[in-house]
Amino acid sequence: MSWFDAGESVPYDEKSDVNFSVPMRIAYLECFSGMSGDMFLGALVDAGVPASLLDKTVSALNVGARLEISRVGRSGISATKVDVWVDGEKDLPREEYWEREDQHSHSRERSRQEHEDHRRTHALPSESLRAGAPAPNKHDHSHGRGLTEIRRIISAAALSDSAKKTAIAIFEALGRAEAKIHNTSIESVHFHEVGAVDAMVDIVCAAVGTEALGVDNIICSPLNVGSGVVKCGHGTFPVPAPSTVELLAGAPVYSSGLEAELVTPTGAAIVKTLASRFAPFPEMKIEKSGYGAGSQDFPGHPNVVRLTVGEAAAALAAKIASETVAVLEANLDDLNPQVFGYVMDRLFEEGALDAFGMPVQMKKNRPGTLLTVLCKPEDASKLTQIVFTETTTLGVRRRDEMRQTLARRWENVPTPWGEVRIKIASMNGTVTNFAPEYEDCRRIAAKHHVPLKTVMQEAARAYLGAGRKL
Repeated sequence: MSWFDAGESVPYDEKSDVNFSVPMRIAYLECFSGMSGDMFLGALVDAGVPASLLDKTVSALNVGARLEISRVGRSGISATKVDVWVDGEKDLPREEYWEREDQHSHSRERSRQEHEDHRRTHALPSESLRAGAPAPNKHDHSHGRGLTEIRRIISAAALSDSAKKTAIAIFEALGRAEAKIHNTSIESVHFHEVGAVDAMVDIVCAAVGTEALGVDNIICSPLNVGSGVVKCGHGTFPVPAPSTVELLAGAPVYSSGLEAELVTPTGAAIVKTLASRFAPFPEMKIEKSGYGAGSQDFPGHPNVVRLTVGEAAAALAAKIASETVAVLEANLDDLNPQVFGYVMDRLFEEGALDAFGMPVQMKKNRPGTLLTVLCKPEDASKLTQIVFTETTTLGVRRRDEMRQTLARRWENVPTPWGEVRIKIASMNGTVTNFAPEYEDCRRIAAKHHVPLKTVMQEAARAYLGAGRKL
């Protein structure tokens, strides 16, 4: 499950066959110089994934491609470089590809014009009336592949089912981003850039290589996206490109000021699909590491991605989900207390994960309330607007924090007045907490004129009476 899918409630099957006595192996992906498909493949090979496995994967796709794997230096760091060759041509970085296409387009236009001038000079009178052939369009993407064809190629390859599923999921992430950018359906998207053979090789090899790496979890650092502009099939755009921005929604990103496209759409889609969360370097016992090189060598800046593999600390090996949440805070010293409850209701209605108030002593010795809201990063702007419009504050502070949550699920238990849901929290397959759902108990108490505490006690008794343990 990628970090984009992590919500407040994480389903967990306590009958799972996972053996938590086995140490958890994790990989940490450091994207201090961005992320691309070829950089990730280089890091996998450098970290121990057999190059022969990736060669076999490319052959299984049967798309006329091969890999070239070499050792290169990037600002003093030795790294593995993976290049894709298709029909005898080496894959190029996007800016070099479109520069070459522009040159070829201009060359074709000159040749066409010279041929047309020659034909008109030497043509018969009747021939001179014929319309010339239209100039080729340098943005003609008729060679593109649709998602249906890409799924077919991947599904037909001799790969494991899990690797196929992962590869298709990466392509679907790309498709959704492209579809949103171009206001069309995902099935209508033709991958004129990301669907080229080289990107298909990058994505499928990333899925197979990650499976061979044998880790339970991939954690990712914030991504350095670069800056400047990049030339794409639809024109020149600021870095990061629109599809990259869409793919990295909710992810921590930054720019070190280096003028280059450091995170490609393919790299962003790989991270989106494979990474479970973002965090600083985790507590782990390092087993090995690998460096994957990018195409360019920047002076004083190692253009590599590092993949570190090892055993997670015991505390991290527990079945605890992690996610990034936004924390909003505002100091209130002149808000009518009657309004505060309404504000809390509005925040929860609009998706707040939690909200609470604490009494504080503010400037000029005025008593006030500190309003704190926890929410998903994508909901922060919406909830900030509610705080501004519904309270008297003039400023809202925001920060992002990492939150860990126990696995939780629901069970229904019978009581003399109806069923009540029980929220159950677990860690490593062991129930750590349970509690009757307040709203269910309140509704029953009001309907049957029974004390609320009696309903809650009866629900807890029913849960324990079924042979369950805390």
